Amino acid sequence: MKIELKKDCKYAMVVPTSIGIRITPVNHQPVHSSDIFKMHATSAETNVASISSFLGLPVKVLTTFVKGSPIARLIKDNLASRHMDYEGVDREQESPWGYRHQINIADSGYGSRGPRVHNDRAGEVGRSLNVKDFDLDRIFGTEGVQIVHMSGLIGALSVETSNFCLELAKTAKKYGTKISFDLNHRASFWKGREQELRDIFSEIAGISDILIGNEEDFQLCLGIEGPEAGGANIADKIEGFKGMIENVKKAYPDTQVYATTLREVENANRHQWGAIMSFNDKYHIVQPREITVLDRIGGGDGFVGGMLYGILKGWEPEKWVQFGWATGALATTMLTDYAQPADEGQVWNVWKGMARVER
Repeated sequence: MKIELKKDCKYAMVVPTSIGIRITPVNHQPVHSSDIFKMHATSAETNVASISSFLGLPVKVLTTFVKGSPIARLIKDNLASRHMDYEGVDREQESPWGYRHQINIADSGYGSRGPRVHNDRAGEVGRSLNVKDFDLDRIFGTEGVQIVHMSGLIGALSVETSNFCLELAKTAKKYGTKISFDLNHRASFWKGREQELRDIFSEIAGISDILIGNEEDFQLCLGIEGPEAGGANIADKIEGFKGMIENVKKAYPDTQVYATTLREVENANRHQWGAIMSFNDKYHIVQPREITVLDRIGGGDGFVGGMLYGILKGWEPEKWVQFGWATGALATTMLTDYAQPADEGQVWNVWKGMARVER
C-alpha cells in the first residue's frame, strides 16, 4: 500500500523557510582559531527539499528576503542552482540595524573534538514571514502541491511564522496536499512560548500525514512519552523507540507515516546511523551501521528528504526508509548542509556500501 498523492500538480514539494548563510572554518578547524572560512546559503527546510530538486522533481520555496542585500542575491542564486523555484517579498532593511538574513557559524568538529554551532539570528528577516504575503489558494489550489514539508524551526521562529505554518497546513489539507512535519525542537525558540507552541504544534501534527522527530522532539513538542532506556548501544534501544512511536500513534492516529533517525556518535567522523519508520502499522527498520562523517549538520534533513522523495516516486515503503538513510549518509559527506545527489544510482550505492570508483 502507498500514499495517495494529489495528481496534476505543478510542484512535488513546497517548503516554507527562513534561509540564511552558514560560515564554516576550512580544514575542520574551530571557529575561534580560524581566519579562513567558507560561506554558503542554508536552511533546514531547503536541505530537505534539495534531495527532490537535485533528482529532478519540481520544488518551490516560500520565504522572504532583504531588499537589495548581496546576501539575498547569493541566496536567490543558490536556490536557482539547486533547481528550486522561490517566492517571497523583498523587505526594506530599514536601517543598518534593521532586517538581515540569519548567520549560522559552525565548525564541523574533528575526531574527539565535537562540532560547535553558534546561531546569530538578530534582526532575522525570516521571522517576518507572514501568511498575508502569499496567495495560498493559488499555490495549493491553482498550481497544486503534492507534499508541503515544514519543520519546527520555522514553526517556532516567531508568532508570525507559527501562524504561517498553521495556515499553510490548513490550506494544504483543504486542497488534498499531504503534510510532512519534522518537529525539530529548539529550546531557545520555545522560551516563554511553551504552551502557545505546544498548542500550535499539536494542531499541525493532528492534520499531518507524515510526522518525524527524535525522542526529545516528541516529548518536548507534543508531550509524548519517550523511549525506554534499552541497552548500552543504539541498536539495543530500537524496541524502546518503537514504543515511543506507538505512543505517538495513539495521540495522532490519522497520521500515516511516523519516522525517527537513530544516531550514536563514536567520534565526530564516525557514527552509527540507522532509522525507524512506521507505515500502516508495519515497521521498516534500518539497523544502525557505521558511516564516515565529514560534517554531520544536515544529515537528519537528508534522511527526511530521501524518505519524502521515495513517497513522491510511489515506491514501496521499505525503499522510503532505505533511500532516506542513504541520502542522510550522503549529506554527511558534503561541505554543504544539504546532499547533492548526482542521480538515484549514486544514492543506492551508498545504501549498498559500494564506494568503488565509477569510470
